[in-house]
Amino acid sequence: MNQWQWRQRPPGTRPPTAADERQPRPAAPLPRDEDRLLDLVLQVHQRLLRDVDLAQMERLDGEGSRAAVEMAARALLGEMAPQVAGELRDEIVAAVVSEVLGYGPIDPAIRDPSISEVMVNGPREVYYERDGIIYLSEVRFRDHEHIMRIAERIIAPLGRRVDESSPMVDARLPDGSRVNIIIPPVAPDSPLITIRKFRKDKLTMEQLIQGGTLPQEWALFLEACVRARLNILISGGTGTGKTTFLNALSAYVPERERIITIEDPLELRLQQPHVLRLEARPPNLEGKNEVTQRDLFRNALRMRPDRIIVGEVRGAEAFDMMQAMNTGHEGSMSTIHANSPRDALARVENMVLMAGFDLPVQAIREQIASALHIVVQMARHSDGRRRLVSICEVTGMEGHTVTMQELFRFELRGVASDGRVLGEFGAMGIRPRCADRFQAAGVEVPTELFMAETAMERW
Repeated sequence: MNQWQWRQRPPGTRPPTAADERQPRPAAPLPRDEDRLLDLVLQVHQRLLRDVDLAQMERLDGEGSRAAVEMAARALLGEMAPQVAGELRDEIVAAVVSEVLGYGPIDPAIRDPSISEVMVNGPREVYYERDGIIYLSEVRFRDHEHIMRIAERIIAPLGRRVDESSPMVDARLPDGSRVNIIIPPVAPDSPLITIRKFRKDKLTMEQLIQGGTLPQEWALFLEACVRARLNILISGGTGTGKTTFLNALSAYVPERERIITIEDPLELRLQQPHVLRLEARPPNLEGKNEVTQRDLFRNALRMRPDRIIVGEVRGAEAFDMMQAMNTGHEGSMSTIHANSPRDALARVENMVLMAGFDLPVQAIREQIASALHIVVQMARHSDGRRRLVSICEVTGMEGHTVTMQELFRFELRGVASDGRVLGEFGAMGIRPRCADRFQAAGVEVPTELFMAETAMERW
């Protein structure tokens, strides 16, 4: 294996843990052969910039420009280092092409469909996530300036910039992937790049069931909730699969309905024919012309939506969302970052308060209790698998407290010898209050679904 290939660490070594990440680690010197390869790639790249009209090549179609740059790089390499041949020559040429047209050393990872996230922590620390587990890659950058050059290449087509006056950038790549870049002095050790890749395929609910995210019984209940126009909030931490699950859940929305999505950035890929997508816009270089999710929400209410789906609620738009859910736009869905269903409701309350609305806490909680019906909790376990761990129903108010009841739960039983998390999906034996709405909407849900003794899959 060579440094340009992406693979897992050798057998017998463990992936880095959170404790490892907190320990300062001095950068180990690169082996001489890797150092030579990096220098040779740099020399060929600089000659290309000096001797070849790269702008003209980039105007060709994707495959044409790649073939032209590859031919030029191969010719220059043969002139500068004729002793390099075979696989090593192909590796260097591929690296030069990635430098010119792609994202440098991390370009192969961006193209690898099995990798879901790429994290550049420094010139010699590049991590990637595959199947929910983080691994240390063998890919290296030459130095901090090399990382900066790739960062600028990433964001230049997006009309964004990163420098000391604007050291943090959060943007969306043309394929929908999310990129976050932060540079010194805010990140004092090294420029940092984090890319969360956008899935080309859309996972269906059936695929999630087969993968162990949830059992068939839970999917049947959630389908009834969507068809009965209950308002659903999907809660979970970073990387737990909230957006993926929202995409799958939206397949149950009838095709005759008009749906408006509000996102920052665009991530949802709904399957219905009548979908209008709105995306928030950051301020320009002068700090003006920002369009927030709240602006989009207010405008969406004038567009005759049947349902409004918010990719992630994270600010003042929480108040507008509660208002819309309470004024005829039922069946809406959104995601939120929270560790439990109770925390999700608390976060919604805090967002409304932080937005500066002069409302008593009791009034805000009453709005939440009447607007939200179902809270779904997602989690990512130590084996990398993402699962639904709880489905709760919001039942109303008792005094000053929003009340909830848990309908379904994933019971964690332990960890197998091979690292797999063992557990059991089960019902709590409670008939939900929303069952009456199912009947009114003509949705059939077996009563046995909610019985505690109902057998469900074990994982």
